[in-house]
Amino acid sequence: MPDLQTSYLGIPLKSPLIVSSIPLNYDINQVKEMARAGAGAVILPSLFEEMLRLEERGVGEFHPKARMEIPPDLRPTAEVSSNRPGSGQYLALLYRLKKQVDIPIIGSLNGYTAGGWAYYSKLIASSGADALELNIYNMPVQTHVTSNEVEDSYLRLVESVCASVEIPVAVKISPYITALPHFIHRLAGTGAAGVVFFNRFYQPDIDLETETVVPNLQLSRSEELRLRLRWVAILHSRIPLDFGVTGGIHTGADAAKTFLVGGKVAMMASAILQEGVQHIALVRQQLEAWMTSKGYESLDQIYGKLDQKQVSNPTAYERANYLHVLDSFDTEETK
Repeated sequence: MPDLQTSYLGIPLKSPLIVSSIPLNYDINQVKEMARAGAGAVILPSLFEEMLRLEERGVGEFHPKARMEIPPDLRPTAEVSSNRPGSGQYLALLYRLKKQVDIPIIGSLNGYTAGGWAYYSKLIASSGADALELNIYNMPVQTHVTSNEVEDSYLRLVESVCASVEIPVAVKISPYITALPHFIHRLAGTGAAGVVFFNRFYQPDIDLETETVVPNLQLSRSEELRLRLRWVAILHSRIPLDFGVTGGIHTGADAAKTFLVGGKVAMMASAILQEGVQHIALVRQQLEAWMTSKGYESLDQIYGKLDQKQVSNPTAYERANYLHVLDSFDTEETK
């Protein structure tokens, strides 16, 4: 049986399969089941900056009568905040999980400004979190804000959080950063221990019947993994950080590809929501079966084997691949 033990952000793991941030992770019994199914760690759903700002104003529990007391930009947040625990409940859950589950528990913050993140990071660390995932989700819609200003604000945020805690910090980023290698190179100088590729932005839809904008949840598919594989392969040998991959991991084959390009851990969310917690065990079995068929005894034999530095044709991960793909399309087969 192949050895699936590894480490991520300096934390020993029994398995490289991590449960990403999903609502099931609020349930202690579900998290216990995840551990039994072979998960190496669990990431708690995020504490959102907007919700913490509401708490600080004394309107964390939204009531329609208090609507006018809430700043206009936070009113939509207030109307959905009842679906999520407040910071006190969150920290209590984290504390209980650490007492009852024998796998690492990673806390999560979702924000975009430095603000009071250092304070909340300390609270999460003091409640027992093994690490912290900082989920940077921001859509700069102002026409006067430049890409440099956006990236600099991200880096200040990460640096302030890393300086405030002793536990390792991973940064979950968007794929829509212009010069991604340079940005991640700068992240390495903030004190971050890892980067997670990539945050999935949920796009709104248009309801033609009511002519309104409506939220729309689209779960991931394996095809989405390719974007992550490409960037991890390019950056694995260039930047000394641990890389986590989330978005598109549904099978043991998806996990194996993640490790071959240099990802340290494969994070699952949509697959578990679709198939249930026991799907973790199936993915683990598929990964072990593939490793056995190839004669691999440990993950160390796989990590980065197909990153850009190791493959015989490094340009396969760059622009040349675009031309090859177009050239490979056979119009005769479509007739």
